[in-house]
This record gives sequence, structure tokens and C-alpha cells, in this order.
Amino acid sequence: MTHVTIIAEAGVNHNGSLGRALEMVDVAADCGADVVKFQTFNSSALATSNAPKAAYQKITTDEGESQLDMLRALELTENAHRALIARCDEKKIQFLSTPFDFLSLDLLVKGLHLKALKIGSGELTNAPLLHKTASSGLDIILSTGMASLDEVRSALGVLAHGYLQQGTAGKAAFCMAFESEEGRAVLKKHVTLLHCTSAYPTPDEDVNLRAMDTLRAEFSLPVGFSDHSVGPLLSIAAVAAGAMMIEKHFTLDRQLPGPDHTASLEPSELKELVAGVRRVSSAMGNGNKHPRAIEKATADVARKSLVANAPIAAGEVFTTENLTVKRPGTGLDPIHYWSFLGSHAVRPYEADDLIVQ
Repeated sequence: MTHVTIIAEAGVNHNGSLGRALEMVDVAADCGADVVKFQTFNSSALATSNAPKAAYQKITTDEGESQLDMLRALELTENAHRALIARCDEKKIQFLSTPFDFLSLDLLVKGLHLKALKIGSGELTNAPLLHKTASSGLDIILSTGMASLDEVRSALGVLAHGYLQQGTAGKAAFCMAFESEEGRAVLKKHVTLLHCTSAYPTPDEDVNLRAMDTLRAEFSLPVGFSDHSVGPLLSIAAVAAGAMMIEKHFTLDRQLPGPDHTASLEPSELKELVAGVRRVSSAMGNGNKHPRAIEKATADVARKSLVANAPIAAGEVFTTENLTVKRPGTGLDPIHYWSFLGSHAVRPYEADDLIVQ
């Protein structure tokens, strides 16, 4: 059974409260998630003073508040990050975060010494941040919301060059890094792609789970699903479609104020998602078609064998009248029916006796 990694995305649903963020770590761990993920940003480095909010953010927060003011209220300090990492260690769940700027990236890599990083869909075209992230040498989970295949390819070229650190950076160098054998190898070693639709919540008809097949075929990388749909169902379906990783927002209470709560799972739903993913993952198997050991008893009862349809004397010829097929399946396979017809019985049989060679 292949283990599917489940990332419980706390994001900014802590609303800037360390106490709530710590409680979210507890919930994610108790629900059985592998990873709990937060967002690390310096608001003034992330957005200009006149950057607008997304449409869904205007609905779920104060419309008159700027994006910058909204972000300031959601920042977590370095000390808060350290407290969260300590709680994750205590609860035996991996801490993960998404950097949105160079200062935050340095904090996660140099200050907090994370082993992996998540890059959000909004940063897929942020080549300088991608390049610096890859130059850290850490594993990267890259979401692909809003992106075309060409944009994903371009981002992977930036990452490949950042990992390899060979020559001057630039579009031509990124393309060469992506096409090189060394570049493909380093991407395969370090990068997981997440299919994603950046709409909150995402209507079912826009989820497009088959895009995972396209990403997998195009880039030969592990592929997962960052799910912004309503409820846990489509994350579970994504595992059946081959997702190796699931990321899903969760909240302590969907009625809380804030930009992401309404498109998030509540704790009971997160627990349902984890249980569903584990069940489907267990059921996927290895793809080899062969009888399972558990089927043996059923086969003995449900399948059929060659049997005598009437008393047969030793030396008597087998015919369509005295030879038939019945349960149980513990005797000769019925495929031998025709080879017996016209041959002579080597021993006598009573009606319903299993035929033996």
C-alpha cells in the first residue's frame, strides 16, 4: 500500500491567534493528518498598500479593509512559529509552511531549519522566490492553481536551475536546466506537484481531477491534489485517481471571521477525510491482477468442477449425458470438459462424484 500524505492546511485560519494556531495543530494531529501547514509572510514584503483583495476575500472579510491590513492581522511572529514547531514535535505531526517572500523564506530555512517547503499557486510565476527556494536544497511541494502547462514547465525549469546552481540564472538557462538529464533527476528527487483550482470554494465542474494525469504524464513527477472544493469527498476521489498527496484547508469553526474559513473543513470533516483517504489508499493495491488469499474459500464454494452426471462404470466412455459441471470448485477445472469427452473412465463414479484424472 502506498502511503498518501495528508496535509491539513491551517493557513491563516488561526486569525492571528497563537492559541488558536496551537489548537489547530492538536486537531490536525488528532484527526490523523501527516502534516499541518501554515503560511509565513511579512505583510509589507508581500503586498503593496493598494493591492486589492480577491473577490472571495471581500465577501468573507471587511470589504473596506485593504489586503495589506488584512494580512497584517494574520501574521505569525518567529516566536509563534517556534511554539508551533514545538507543539508539532510533541504531537508527532510534521510542521510545514508556505513562504511568500524572501524574509519569510530565510526564516523557514535558516532560522527554523525546515526540511521541506510548500510553494502556493500564487507564487508559481514568482521566479526569484522559486529559484531561491530551490537553492536551499529542500524538498518542494508546488501547487499549480491558475497555471497552464507551459507555466508549470517554466516554474520547474527555475527550480531545476536553482537546485543545480550551474551558471547564470535566466530564461534560457532555466529551459536548459529543465531539459537536461541532471535537471529532470533533481526535480524527481525533490519536487511534488499539486493539481489545484484557485477558487474558494471550487465548484465541482471546475475541479478537473483528470488534470493530475496530465501533470504526471507531462513531467514524470509525483502528483497530488490541493483541494478547495466543498467537503472531503473530492479529496477522497483524488486518491482513487492516483493522488499521492492531499492538501485541504481546515478550521476550528467555519463561522469564524476571516478569508478562508468558509471554504475549509471543520474538525469532524477533516477526520472523515483522513479516514476516507486511508481507506481508499488501502483499497488501491498494487495493480497486479491475481487471486487474493482471502478469495480461496469463496472460490471453493462458488466455482464449479467436473462431476459425474450419472453413475459411470470403469471403462465407460465420457459423454455429454454422463459428464457435467457443478459446485464445488475443489475438483478439476471445467476447462477440461472437452478433453474428457470420448475418453474412457479409469475408475467407476457415482452421480455427483468429482471427476479425477
